[in-house]
Amino acid sequence: MTEKGLADVIAAQTSISDIDGHLGRLWYVGYDINDLVEHSSFEEVTYLLQNLELPTETELKETLEFLVEERHISKFRQELMVTLAEKSSPMSMLRTAVSAASAYDRDGWDTSPEGYYRKAMRLIATTPTLISTYERFRTGAGVMPMRPELSLAANFLWQLTGKVPDPLEARIMDGTMILYADHTMNASTFTARVIASTLSDIFSAVTGAIAALKGPLHGGANEEAMHLLETIGSPENAERYIKDELLANHKLIMGFGHRVYKTEDPRATWLRRWSEQLGKLKGETKWYEISRAVEKVVIDEKGLYPNVDFYAASVYHYLGIPTDLMTPIFAMARMAGWTAHIREQHFDNRIIRPDSEYIGPRDQHWVPIEER
Repeated sequence: MTEKGLADVIAAQTSISDIDGHLGRLWYVGYDINDLVEHSSFEEVTYLLQNLELPTETELKETLEFLVEERHISKFRQELMVTLAEKSSPMSMLRTAVSAASAYDRDGWDTSPEGYYRKAMRLIATTPTLISTYERFRTGAGVMPMRPELSLAANFLWQLTGKVPDPLEARIMDGTMILYADHTMNASTFTARVIASTLSDIFSAVTGAIAALKGPLHGGANEEAMHLLETIGSPENAERYIKDELLANHKLIMGFGHRVYKTEDPRATWLRRWSEQLGKLKGETKWYEISRAVEKVVIDEKGLYPNVDFYAASVYHYLGIPTDLMTPIFAMARMAGWTAHIREQHFDNRIIRPDSEYIGPRDQHWVPIEER
């Protein structure tokens, strides 16, 4: 009997990332995630995922310059964003706007490794601009000019909120993007690799990944976690609400449990810490305190640990990010991993075509419609 959901089925070989679910560890190209979050930047991690080695000083400088130069979106997509801001949800916007990028990308249908690399890095650079432009249009605020002296993460917060972030805010935003940058063969990455294995283009593969991430069982969990915190309202209400409203009715508690991790998700460890730090910075620790209270109840009652999405909710809320933009920001960071996997698939390719187990009836015979 085939395991549903392809659990424990190896679908590809990769040099990009690895997980030990029993020990609660995550590596990018052999580097422990804790080491990378503590010492590196998102731009450096992006180079690592794309090139499978850390950059030299010169290589990092060139990467930073390219990502800054490519932050701008085409006039076509900026005009498209006016309609998308009026008519589309954030993830629908992102899916459409990324697909539309193929029409104006300077490397067009260049399928060389160099062409693919430039297209990957361009997608990484422009996705924050798409999200911030969408938000500014839908709220009626003016689009903020890019600030080349700011990192990708800090510039995103600036263009989204209109305020230059505090250094702690900028560092934490950068850290969350490192944590979300890749996570082995999850649903969206698998989708991207399946599409890439047909030798379809990088824009199609990323569009498919965004579509997969849009589902609440994958990327939408951070939004649902924030809605949960808002519903609970105070730390004192956490135990009663979780027990009476969710556990008693056998409802999922979004942001807890993981298909791979059997102990705490190492990304959640960082996000818990950052939620507390940002709460103190803002003089409002309520969201952190509710999160801690919920975590205690769920661990005590269900033995489930928080995953990356649970504390990401309060972290992003403290950073001034609207709840319905939390999943697009997941995509913004994961663009580094998706494009790395797409490139890896393209240049060592065999079409991904799994088998299926037929469980329907057999040996049936057609009968005329009047006899049915």
